Amino acid sequence: MQTVTELGPRLGVRPLCDALGVPRATYYRQRQPRVLGPTPRRPVPRALVPIERTRVLETLHEPRFVDLAPAEVYATLLDEGTYHCSERTMYRVLAAAAELTERRAQRRHPIYAAPELLATRPNQLWSWDITRLKGPVAWSYFHLYVILDVFSRYVVGWMVAARESATLAEQLIAASCEQQRIRPEQLTIHADRGSSMTSKPVALLLADLGVTKTHSRPQVSNDNPYSEAQFKTLKYRPDFPDRFGALEHAHAHCTDFFGWYNTEHRHSGLGLHTPHDVHVGLAAGRQAARTLVLAAAYAARPERFVRQMPTPPALPSAAWINPPKLLTASREDVRQ
Repeated sequence: MQTVTELGPRLGVRPLCDALGVPRATYYRQRQPRVLGPTPRRPVPRALVPIERTRVLETLHEPRFVDLAPAEVYATLLDEGTYHCSERTMYRVLAAAAELTERRAQRRHPIYAAPELLATRPNQLWSWDITRLKGPVAWSYFHLYVILDVFSRYVVGWMVAARESATLAEQLIAASCEQQRIRPEQLTIHADRGSSMTSKPVALLLADLGVTKTHSRPQVSNDNPYSEAQFKTLKYRPDFPDRFGALEHAHAHCTDFFGWYNTEHRHSGLGLHTPHDVHVGLAAGRQAARTLVLAAAYAARPERFVRQMPTPPALPSAAWINPPKLLTASREDVRQ
């Protein structure tokens, strides 16, 4: 049986391809002799010869050029009246030598591990931060310092000041520790890496009190989630003003807010108990009372509860900042 390539010269390439529905490019490709293996590239007349490529690579390896990008090497050589090749060719030479990496001398930042902190009772782990409140005119601010107990969400100390100061932060932490009767080696205080948080006066105070300090990773707000969430609760309240007219105005507003937050706010992360009840140990009694109320409701009208007798939301048993990955994975398995 004759092939297409054999019939082409006799019948004409175009009529034959049109009759068989074959592209003419396929016909001509089949007529070319097949070469086993990769097709050798034809030499380019303008390409660098091996000795020239070696000279370019040696130039890039010179001590004055070893940390410079090819663009800077290219420009420096031109200023010296020397031309070896184009900037793009320098990149090709480096790629052929498996040296196409970052050449510039750069600062290498340390790798910060995520802080993994656990609180199983009040006054074991505190989180503190500073947020700005808008003042009476543009670009004027008041600074709100807040110390929060991670387990109970109870605000153990706060202060509004006209400026951010390590000295003021030191005074607030000392007063809060004294009020909560913190013993040495009892407490860990977590904060971000603001200037007040990492200041020497605060570090010395915590060392004197026997308090362990930890810090968030740089530019990672998730490492301080409890303080950030508390600030959001403050600023998303309907009565939060756009601006505060004076320091006294800000202080009065925060006095009302933290009174409500500690003693009236039923926190979703606390089984709908108030931070005050969890912090001072009243939550267990209130949880038992809630259970009795729900049991009585179930006994009176069981048909209203389809599956089982209702129970109040569970009290917290632990509060994590960055729980270990194995613990997170096990929680996801339980949910599924």
